[in-house]
Order: sequence, then structure tokens, then C-alpha cells
Amino acid sequence: MTSIITNNGAASAVDHLRTISAQRSDRQQEVATGLRVKDASDNSAYWSIATIMNSDTRALSAARDGLDFGAAAADTASVGMRMAIDIVDEIKKKLLNALERGVSHDKVNFEITELKQELRTLAEGSTFNGVNWLIRKSAADDVGPEVVSGFGRSADGTVAVQTLVFERQAHYGTNHLIDEDSNTGILTNAGFAADVGAATDWVLMHGRNQTLHSEIGLDASTTPDQIEEMLVVTDQMLLAMTDASADLGSLGMRIGMQKDFAYDLSANNTRGVGRLVDADLNDSATRLRAIDVQQSLTTAALSIANQAPLAMMKLLQ
Repeated sequence: MTSIITNNGAASAVDHLRTISAQRSDRQQEVATGLRVKDASDNSAYWSIATIMNSDTRALSAARDGLDFGAAAADTASVGMRMAIDIVDEIKKKLLNALERGVSHDKVNFEITELKQELRTLAEGSTFNGVNWLIRKSAADDVGPEVVSGFGRSADGTVAVQTLVFERQAHYGTNHLIDEDSNTGILTNAGFAADVGAATDWVLMHGRNQTLHSEIGLDASTTPDQIEEMLVVTDQMLLAMTDASADLGSLGMRIGMQKDFAYDLSANNTRGVGRLVDADLNDSATRLRAIDVQQSLTTAALSIANQAPLAMMKLLQ
């Protein structure tokens, strides 16, 4: 039926054009944003999962920053320990020289004193952003430094932060070089002398706040037996320093492995989120072109439908 009051063809074309316009808007948004799920209204389940995973990925990024900080602190301590080993080895050589006849103990002691001062300067300078792993100042330093290494979420949704701890389990429970306050530390610990059965409780140097034991040093009255004890004690300290350096190296390796894992996990999370919410741009662009064609055809159909009543009016004239 043809009517000049109600144009059913035009109404149908307008309704179809409205649907096409909505589809075109969706496809344009996908092409512009690269997302097929941008808001919860697009797909509430996928949007919720993607939001949580993106949050976890940002937490992993913060954990990687923590690993970078820990790696820098471990590297600083490791470099300081390796240089300290060289200096203590040089002190050991000076003590050997002191056993030779005619060598002035005072001159050798002056050189040893200078080397010990260099040891303290080196230990105090092995600091990264205020963190020093080589000097014990109080009981708070007994706990091994912790490095944030990761972030995980269990199946029930609970989260946990993983850490790497530099365990202080070397000789006498410490791998500090210097203990300023007590009888730990490698260079300030009389336990090495006790282990080798020395008659004197030798330490290489005193902490700033304690002078409990006999500091290794030479004067005119120092006997060859005492120098030999100093040599043996110094050698034991070198072994402990080597162990501590190996511990630092192992920690650095673990930090590197954990950092690689965090990068891989973060990349995997990003890919997982992409599979849920990313738009297929090839598909979206193709559909957008098809919708443009449909829109053009519908507009043409609307124009034809609007011309039908005009044709009827001409017949009535």
C-alpha cells in the first residue's frame, strides 16, 4: 500500500541507517583505540580480567625496579669486597716481608696502617643510595638485606610479594667486613684467631665503637711467632672474604635470573590481556569499509523512498 502520510520505506531505511551508524561508531572506536573491549559495557568479564592483569603487570614493573635497585646494591658491595680482598692480600704480603731479617717493623707497620685505613675508606664508600652491605653499625644490620623480586597472585585471588634475601651465614654469622659496634665482621672478629689456636686474640682492625681485641700491627718488640700468627689469622680472613664475595656473586646471579623471569612474566601478561581486549585491526578496518558501503546504499535507498510520495502527488495533480 502506498501512502502520502506514512512512508514505510523511508522509516525502514532510517532504522537501518541508525543501526549501521552505531556499528560504524563501534568499528571506528576499535580502529582508533586498538581495543575491542574498552569499557565494562563492551564485555564485563574480559574487562574485569584485563583490569586485574594490567594492575599485576604494573606491580611486576615496580618489582623490576626493586630488582634493579638490589642489583646495584649487590654490585656495589661485590666490587667493594673484591677490592678489599686485594688490600688484605697486600697486608698479608707485608706481614711476610716483616719475617725477613733486617726489615724495619716500624716501616712495615706504617704501610699496613695505611692499607687498613684504605680498607675502612673502601668499606664506607661501598654505598649505593645510602645502603651499605659491608659495614655493621648496629643489630639492625644483622638481618640480611631484602630485595623485592616479584609479585604473584594465587588462584583464589590473594597476592604475595616475593623477596630475595642476602643471607648472612658466612663465618660467625656475618659477611660484613667491619663491625663498628661488636665482635662480628670479618676484619674485626677475633673468632678467626681462636679457630687457628693463636695465643693472641688478633683482629685486623677495631670497630669505631669497640677495642676489645688485639689489632694486628708491628713494632720493634713483635716476635716472629706473633707475625706468623698474624699471617695465619689474616689468611683465614681472606678465605672468609672470598666466601662472602662468592655469596654476593650468587645473589647477583639470582637477581639477574629473577629480573629475566619478571620481564618474561610481564610480557606474557601483556600478551594475555591483548588476546582478550585487543582489536584485530585488519578485521576492523575491513568491516569499517563494508559498513561505509552499507551506509551509502542505505542513504541511497532512503532518498528513493522519500521520492515515492512526491511521485504520488504528481499523479493527483
